[in-house]
Amino acid sequence: MKHPQLRLQFSLGVTALLAALAPSPVAAQVTSTDYARAEQLLPWNVQELLVDDAVRPRWMGGDRFWYRNRSPHGWEFLVVEMATGARRPAFDHARLASVLSTAADTTYDAAKLPFRDIAWVNGDRSIRFSVAKGKNWTCDVSSYSCTGPDTLPIEKASEVKSPDGQWIAFGRDGNLFVKQASGGGERQLTTDGTADWGYGLTNVTCCGQVTSVRSKTELRPLVSWSPDSKRLVATKWDQRGVRLMHLLETKNPGPILHSYRYALPGDSVIPRFDLYVFDVAGGRGVKVDFPTIDAVNTSCCGVTSDTLLKDVKWGGTGEELYFTAGKRGFRELTLAVADPASGATRKVITERGKTFVEANQFSGGLPNWRPIAGGKEVVWWSERDGWGHLYLVDATTGAVRNRITSGDWLVADVKWVDEPQRWVYFTAVGREAGRDPYFRHYYRAKLDGSAVQLLTPEDADHDISVSPSGRYVVDSYARPDRAPVTVLRRIDGTPVRELQKADASRLLAAGFRPPEPFTVRARDGVTVLHGLLWRPAKLDSAKKYPVIDYIYPGPQVGSVGSRQFSARPGGNAASLAELGFFVVQVDAMGTPGRSKAFHDAYYGNMTDNGIPDQVAAIKQLAGRIPQMDLDRVGIFGHSGGGFSSTDAILTYPDFFKVAVSSAGNHDNRSYDWTWGEKYQGLLTKLSDTTDSFDSQSNWRKAKNLRGKLLLSYGTLDDNVHPVATQLVIDELIKANKDFDLLVMPNRNHGFAGEPYMIRRTWDYFVRNLMGGEPPEGYELRRPAQ
Repeated sequence: MKHPQLRLQFSLGVTALLAALAPSPVAAQVTSTDYARAEQLLPWNVQELLVDDAVRPRWMGGDRFWYRNRSPHGWEFLVVEMATGARRPAFDHARLASVLSTAADTTYDAAKLPFRDIAWVNGDRSIRFSVAKGKNWTCDVSSYSCTGPDTLPIEKASEVKSPDGQWIAFGRDGNLFVKQASGGGERQLTTDGTADWGYGLTNVTCCGQVTSVRSKTELRPLVSWSPDSKRLVATKWDQRGVRLMHLLETKNPGPILHSYRYALPGDSVIPRFDLYVFDVAGGRGVKVDFPTIDAVNTSCCGVTSDTLLKDVKWGGTGEELYFTAGKRGFRELTLAVADPASGATRKVITERGKTFVEANQFSGGLPNWRPIAGGKEVVWWSERDGWGHLYLVDATTGAVRNRITSGDWLVADVKWVDEPQRWVYFTAVGREAGRDPYFRHYYRAKLDGSAVQLLTPEDADHDISVSPSGRYVVDSYARPDRAPVTVLRRIDGTPVRELQKADASRLLAAGFRPPEPFTVRARDGVTVLHGLLWRPAKLDSAKKYPVIDYIYPGPQVGSVGSRQFSARPGGNAASLAELGFFVVQVDAMGTPGRSKAFHDAYYGNMTDNGIPDQVAAIKQLAGRIPQMDLDRVGIFGHSGGGFSSTDAILTYPDFFKVAVSSAGNHDNRSYDWTWGEKYQGLLTKLSDTTDSFDSQSNWRKAKNLRGKLLLSYGTLDDNVHPVATQLVIDELIKANKDFDLLVMPNRNHGFAGEPYMIRRTWDYFVRNLMGGEPPEGYELRRPAQ
């Protein structure tokens, strides 16, 4: 065309045509009926709809286990004989309901018995359970007679019973005691313990200290019995001089001050401990001859709740004590062995790295090392070649005898070592070509490295539980879009029988739609990322729908987490999709389950949070799905997700328009030292005004806010202190920015799943991202337990 005016008219005509053909923004009509449908898909309702879910075994003697199952008719308790796979009711539910109703002078339904957990007592002839706090019953399931209620504890959480059941260890005022389980007086093993320098102290460093004080909970001491029940190893914690943090409990007529020890990155004093071994019969104790150990964690997160005595293992029947000791900075981990009689200690092997050294990549996983062969060898896990693999180590010299596993894949959890046959059994990810690299499969490998065998062929994620005898395996395998099947296997993977297959028909009838697994490229355009997508329930191809990114940045776990059936996904994604949103979850670079390099992607730069990958993923999905509206993208998360969602809307204000951020560790200088120093590195001064943690502080970016931001915190959060959010609030005020705030009085860290918080999250996205008006005063309710 030679005439500019004609060219312009043609261009405008094409633009108008394309606009007419493009999907239009979804109409924002959200009613109480919509909320009610979304409520049906919340985790506490979903769990009532999935019949014959995955089996979670509770071990009994004689190669048996029991579990609680949702059947088509209600809840049932079942016992499985593992030798044959025979499954039977644990008791006659109707008879038990009848005798319990008579004894309690009330009416109980056999399919809705008023307890979820049971303890087998009297030689497994009776069960003991609680129907309400402080109301416990014991029912003989052969004669069907019940006694109670009584207030005697079913099993004191504050007591640790010896393997032979003869002794009980417990703590009081920083000292250790033992008593015979059959009765009799207590024996005091230590006398020099105090609240800040005591034996077996728990809730040290993080978290739940204030919660336990408020609930008057007696805490379980950090101890470990030897296999022969003759000795007891315990920590002696030194918290003297550790920083005191403070919280105010809302109380009428005046607040209550709670103070607790909590070290922060860069503090000169951190919690440290020594190990002591006690001869129970003689009452004599000996200190393990090893320098006082920094309280670093070897498999995230938290020393007391996750790893401390997981890092201590007895060899044989108790003649040797193995333990790992880390150093502040997390770049060094030493395995040592001690003589429990004398305390004499020698080092076996030291693992060093350029970033954090771990013993397991996965959150909550046991450290992947085992002493074997009477203490002559150790199965050792290391990422020294860039992948997490197993090595056979000479326990005398520390030399690596041979690799057990190798390749571009990751050993997840060591499950069992068959010493006579020289096999190690474990789960691993990423080994099977063409499958989701996050799917766990069950394997065994020869200790000499000559063979690795796949024992679970199904293309799914396998949740493996090994029986205490090491003879049987309960395997519940599933996929995010496929309900679980549970198979009882022998240790070598040979099936004994299929125990049950989940029935999701009621769940699907209620409107639940499984997520769609997807792959995209990371920020580098090369690395493959994996995620899950929920589409709006009523998807109209002619309309555009807002997008919500549910984020947890890691580094100890990603947004997706488990690859099991996602009937109860994090962040109530199914409910948000029911309300008319696309919901995206993606495991970005910097999360576990892949190579060491993938996991280290933003080491020392926590403000990255994997957000460049989140943006890249959503853009790629929108290129495939035209109904996704890139002009209306929101993000939300809790804790680390609260940190990253606020970071996202402040760092990428042109992309993220709405954020809901709860309990965020917005400045890791005000968060647990073990977290910050592990993933950001040791705090170092860069100048008189800045340090190495300065760049990851959300409050420094407050002036960038352009969208809608809802911040929330609990006033008794002793995990992520409220000051982390208050720092952001203060800077938002200084920058004259509009934002929204929800303060949850007397809540600790885990309030994200409360009905009120969920409803306020829905409202915020409906109003500010969808452009609609939520139903006024809608109340979400948990069903009665």
